[in-house]
Parts: sequence; structure tokens; C-alpha cells
Amino acid sequence: MTDFSHVDQAGDVKMVDVGGKPLSRRRAVATATLRMAPATARRLRELPKGDALATAQLAGIMAAKKTSELIPLCHPLPLSHVEVSLEVGEDAVEIVAIVETTAQTGVEMEALTAASVAALTVYDMAKAVDKEMAIAGVRLLEKTKEPV
Repeated sequence: MTDFSHVDQAGDVKMVDVGGKPLSRRRAVATATLRMAPATARRLRELPKGDALATAQLAGIMAAKKTSELIPLCHPLPLSHVEVSLEVGEDAVEIVAIVETTAQTGVEMEALTAASVAALTVYDMAKAVDKEMAIAGVRLLEKTKEPV
């Protein structure tokens, strides 16, 4: 009936049963871009270190930890590492989120959530000066799995 992992043969949604899978070391890297006017990017670069970008970094880390509370069919995972970095360019903020765990399922949703929420946090802080900002390119860059 379907190839979707969270839909059964009858068309009902389900949480995937990962109980029989072995533990693996898993890592996912996701990115998001917040496009903005060059003047907005300049203003962000001029802020004292640790203000807006540190807030967005923490928001991304917290979001990764709460992914299963936000996305109904995600498994709660014991995250061993979450790293969110933000770099302000000429007309955008580039965000990269790296998430790792040792579990029976991957952490791509956690990485995507971290990158998205970090972008939304910068958007929230800069919306008063730039009404044309746009979040673009939220995507998974890498997903790995190694036996433990």
C-alpha cells in the first residue's frame, strides 16, 4: 500500500518499531540558511559576541533535545552530542547542526529540527529590522551509522 515508514498497510500512521534493531553509533548533519538584506547581516555581525547568535545556538540545541515532543512519531533518543554553529555571511546566516547518539534509530530529525529552530530564532530577533527575511535550504547533509 505504501512505502512511507510511518504508515501501515491499512493507511494508518504508526511509530516504527525499532525494538529488534541493534544499537548503532549514529550521526546526522543538517543545514538551514536564513537569507536577509546585507544591512541586516552587517548589523548581526556588529552585535557583541554571544548575543543573538548564542541565543540561536542554544535554541537549536534545546530543539534537538525536544524533537520527539514536537514531531509525534519520532522516538525519544539519548543524544550524546549536539553542536549548532551559525556563520553570518554577506546576506545570510548559514546554520549547521550536528547531532549524535548511540541508539536503534537515526538522528536526522533532531539535526533538521536544531537547524530549523536556530534559523527561526535569528529570524525572531531580526524581524523588526528586516521584513523580507526567508528561511531556505533546510536539508540533511549527512547521515551515518556505525556498529557499536
